[in-house]
Amino acid sequence: MYVRLDLQFFAGEKTEKATPKKREDSRKKGQVLKSQDVTSALVILSVFLFLFFGASFMRDRFFNFFTYSFTELVPMGQVDAESVMLIFIQVLTQMAIILLPIFAVSVIASIGSNLMQFGFLFTTESMKFDLKKIDPIKGIKRIVSVRAIVELMKSLLKISFIGSVTAFIVSANLEKVLGLAFKTPAETLIVVGQLVALMGIVAAFVLLFISILDYFYQKYDYEKNLRMSKQDIKDEYKNMEGDPLIKSRIKQTQREMAMRRMMSEVPDADVVITNPTHYAIALKYDDGEMDAPIVVAKGVDFVAQKIKYIAKEHDVVMVENRPLARAMYDEVEIGDVVPEQFFKAVAEVLAYVYRLKRKI
Repeated sequence: MYVRLDLQFFAGEKTEKATPKKREDSRKKGQVLKSQDVTSALVILSVFLFLFFGASFMRDRFFNFFTYSFTELVPMGQVDAESVMLIFIQVLTQMAIILLPIFAVSVIASIGSNLMQFGFLFTTESMKFDLKKIDPIKGIKRIVSVRAIVELMKSLLKISFIGSVTAFIVSANLEKVLGLAFKTPAETLIVVGQLVALMGIVAAFVLLFISILDYFYQKYDYEKNLRMSKQDIKDEYKNMEGDPLIKSRIKQTQREMAMRRMMSEVPDADVVITNPTHYAIALKYDDGEMDAPIVVAKGVDFVAQKIKYIAKEHDVVMVENRPLARAMYDEVEIGDVVPEQFFKAVAEVLAYVYRLKRKI
């Protein structure tokens, strides 16, 4: 009794790696290996790199926008619903031209980071309403779980690393910062923009480093959650075997593999015995290694035509013998030695083949 209980306990432990089917089912449910920190870091890095190299474009657009606003829009004498709507549309258009590149870079970086982590995936499973997600008991467990502690440690690392990097950059450029009081507004904007872009890029690289560590942790946690017990694997195998569609696919695959193996033997055959339209039997005989000829391929109708086509391509001799082809097809399987009752007829065929080859 104790032994049986122990065996049941160990059989229920999730110690086995997930099967391909379990991984596929989890993927369909939206459960994939993903680190949100990787996405965030790449988005921030892309945006700040764009700002660093494309700041002049945005600056010129902003100046043009404000110039146009103060010279064209503000002095308008008549203010009515039509003129206000026109101003509103023009302001939105100019803002869109300025801000859309940033949004586009963010979207492309976000999509690219997700594709890099788990490829293309579209599923609505994660959007379905699930009461388990609002279970207060499970919520408390999540708060005091190992994952929550890891997230807290990541947050502390981010704050400390980014704060340290920002303080270092400011201290390294302290003279520039103190000199801002003596600069023109345009020069101040340039210095501040450069420092902000530099801090953003360096902070993004710091986040990227932390996100790489987080990715490996997420991978460990993902594999751990996907683990299966030996009983789970047995049950899955039984369910797969019980599915008629899967069974038919397996049998079809096996037949295709057997057919390919059989056809690959035809070029090495010594002779193909045919019943010109319906049957084909390919024989191979090596006097030094075989006691009797072996059937390396056989087929009827379409398969027979395929055998004859391959034999013709590789100059394998074909001999028409209707009774022998029909009888051997019914009584001899692929890989079997020719039975004794066919020795005389097969010997005559092989003798004819050898005489024909000597003439050639």
